[in-house]
Amino acid sequence: MASHYMMLLLVSLSAFHLLSVSSYELQVGDTNGWVVPAVNDSKFYNDWASENRFRVGDTIRFKYVKDSVLEVTEADYKKCNSTHPSFFSNTGNTVFKLDRSGSFYFISGAFGHCGRGQRMIVKVMSHQDSDSGGGSSGSTVAVLSFGTLIAQFALKYLF
Repeated sequence: MASHYMMLLLVSLSAFHLLSVSSYELQVGDTNGWVVPAVNDSKFYNDWASENRFRVGDTIRFKYVKDSVLEVTEADYKKCNSTHPSFFSNTGNTVFKLDRSGSFYFISGAFGHCGRGQRMIVKVMSHQDSDSGGGSSGSTVAVLSFGTLIAQFALKYLF
């Protein structure tokens, strides 16, 4: 009997572990990457960001050539001011972790690129927002169904 309880405990912990793995990585600009947008498309990156739902723990990947990415304040974002970034990278393949809810402001550090639209605001949902069904629900539903299946199996065959 004790072994049945131990097995149920292990199965339950495994199911909860699966539920906790729910962060995603998105590539900024999809296949375009982090480049100066086409003329008359200065909202390209903000449109891309608004089409996605970001949660705490997600990462965004910036892919670029001969450029850089900076996280700046809202005021510096509005002015395209790159002199005091809180984050800077020029590796060509930058991964940035969204470690809190709220807004993140990104600009290009290459001269003139921000003014031509290479900038973006990412809004990260709070835990309450993502718990109310705001995230990528397809993956979450699949994990929940799998967890339920494991629990049903444990109850039916172990007891």
